[in-house]
Amino acid sequence: MPRSQNKVASHRRRKKLLASAKGYWGGRSKVLTIAKHHVDKAGTHAYRHRRTKKREFRALWIARINAAARIHGTTYSRLISSLEKKQVGINRKVLADLAANHQAAFAEVVKFATA
Repeated sequence: MPRSQNKVASHRRRKKLLASAKGYWGGRSKVLTIAKHHVDKAGTHAYRHRRTKKREFRALWIARINAAARIHGTTYSRLISSLEKKQVGINRKVLADLAANHQAAFAEVVKFATA
């Protein structure tokens, strides 16, 4: 009895792997064994950076809020503390957007929080 090789499934698997390596430099996009390693590594980086992205954005929002708060005569920590005491449910993402794009609205929030 001849040996079964399952060519169709093997070909599809290899084709899928090379498709996910499309755009990589040199042999990383053309040689199967090299492409396999680099696709695995790319998946590792993607997994890790989906989590670090959240940290980096939060740090960016805090920096923007702090800069805008200092213009209005307070600090980030005092502003957040007073907003929590007054039970204002604005998150840091929205506050940072207000600070960057709508300075008048941010000034009103600061005035309400510090009053």
